[in-house]
Amino acid sequence: MRAAVHTAVNEPMSIEEIADPHPQAGEVAIDVVSCGACHSDLHVLKGELPFPTPAVLGHEVAGTVAEVGPEVSGLRVGDRVVTSFIMPCGRCAQCARGNSEICLEFFAYNRAKGQLYDGATRLFRPGGEPVWMYSMGGLAQRSVTPASSVYQVPDGVELADVASVGCSTMTAYGALRHAADVRVGDTVAVVAAGGVGSSLVQLAGLFGASSIIAVDISEEKLAAARKLGATHTVNSSEVDAPAAIKELTGGRGVDVAFEALGRVETFGVARDSVVEGGQVVVVGIAPKGTTGEFDLATIARRKLQIKGSYGAKPQRDMPVLLDLVARGLLRPQDAVSRRYPFAEVQDAYDALNRHEIQGRAVVDIA
Repeated sequence: MRAAVHTAVNEPMSIEEIADPHPQAGEVAIDVVSCGACHSDLHVLKGELPFPTPAVLGHEVAGTVAEVGPEVSGLRVGDRVVTSFIMPCGRCAQCARGNSEICLEFFAYNRAKGQLYDGATRLFRPGGEPVWMYSMGGLAQRSVTPASSVYQVPDGVELADVASVGCSTMTAYGALRHAADVRVGDTVAVVAAGGVGSSLVQLAGLFGASSIIAVDISEEKLAAARKLGATHTVNSSEVDAPAAIKELTGGRGVDVAFEALGRVETFGVARDSVVEGGQVVVVGIAPKGTTGEFDLATIARRKLQIKGSYGAKPQRDMPVLLDLVARGLLRPQDAVSRRYPFAEVQDAYDALNRHEIQGRAVVDIA
């Protein structure tokens, strides 16, 4: 099969012919139709998140089941499916507690070593050299992943429309539902209106937020956020964003501010934009070693809550999201601003690095 292989930091990915992968026990192989281009992949490409090479990135996969491994039930060849970027092992202490979004095995094996849970990759160059996997290695014609991360796409939903549900949409849902527990009437700010930020804006409306304030330095991204449901927008390159947010909320600030980029500056905007007792939810993945500042006395006196959020609970939340898509209440395709053929996969990440993508970019593999 063909795969986009990451070989070195800050070097372009190359399309290579590598061996067709096959699933082991508890796994399925998927013929990939589309794969979203995520900022987390870009962090790996730039060396901001350490990861072994050579590797195949990509973790927002939509496709059809090509092969089913032993000990898998409920899936069969030909099923139309989407994956969650978190692949719960189902047996670690966190999974047992219902915290599958921070599965210990996922971080120990996949995010640290590019392996599945038997300590091996499923990808190999023709000479037998291992190629490591970021999640399921979705930037390839075929992907192998644990069945715990695979969900059937409802009839009537186009596969090409739902690749991003497995990461950006799921990440936004987890932040809104589990970290912040946004309620009807809450006011929210979304600081950085990129891929995850666009999903936060869209889903916040479904959660009943009364005001949804999108913050960015790009007028194009802010315009896209308005189409997705933002009630107000703030260009933080032109005004003091926290002051503007407080003005829009009658001087009080928002109930919840989501930081969706992983930058010191965006964290500062979120931190300074919430009401007393409000929540700052950090969603964006920052380069390793990035630190944000806060005043301990201010946190205590204003009873601020600073929370981290990583994805959602796949087995609980993915069916909910796919049902919303099937009913037309959630339209992830509206957040996709660019599509790239597989041969131009590197162009997608170059555009992402130049901050040219409004919402999400998707690479069409098939």
